[in-house]
Amino acid sequence: MFKNLVAAVSGAAAVLAVVAVPASAADDVTAKVQVCSACHGQEGVPINATTPIIWGQQQSYLVKQLHDYRAGDRSNAIMSGISKGVTQEDLRPVAAYFAGKTWPAGHPANPAPAAPATVAICKACHQPNFEGGPPAPRLAGLSYEYLLSAMNAFADDTRTNNQDMPKFMKALSAQERDTIAHYLSAL
Repeated sequence: MFKNLVAAVSGAAAVLAVVAVPASAADDVTAKVQVCSACHGQEGVPINATTPIIWGQQQSYLVKQLHDYRAGDRSNAIMSGISKGVTQEDLRPVAAYFAGKTWPAGHPANPAPAAPATVAICKACHQPNFEGGPPAPRLAGLSYEYLLSAMNAFADDTRTNNQDMPKFMKALSAQERDTIAHYLSAL
C-alpha cells in the first residue's frame, strides 16, 4: 500500500512538473522529457527495479506504449497520468529522443546463465539477441523484476495492450517465466 501511495504522489508531482514547464521551453523535447528522469533515471538507469529502461529502447515500441497509456489501453498509476501531458504530436519526438540514447551499461558482473529452451519463442519478435526491433521491445538487460512483472501481467490478463503476448505467457509455467526473466536480465 505504501508503494502505491508513493507511486501516486510521485505521479501527481510529475504531472505538475509537466504542466509547470515554461511556455518558451514547451517546444523543446529535452525540456518535455525531464520529468521522465524522476523514475527512469538521469542517465537511463531507473531508480526502481520494476521501472523499465527506456534509453535506447525501440522507438516504435515507445510510441505504442505512450499511445496506449494515453488511450487507457495500458494502465500504470504514474504513466497513465504523465502520458496525458504528452500530446499526440509529441509521441514520436519523445520516443525518438529516448530511442536515440545509448542503452545504459550496468549488466551484472556474472555471465548470463545458459539460455533456457523456452526463451526460443521470444526470438521471433524480440530478435536473436533480444535487442528488439519493430515493433517488439529490447528485453536484453532489462531488470529481472520488470521482466517477470511484465510477463506475469500478460499471463494473468492484467496487461492487455498486446494481442500475442498473453497467449505466449499463458503457455509458460510460472517457473518458466521466472527462468526466462533471470536469463534475459543477465544479457
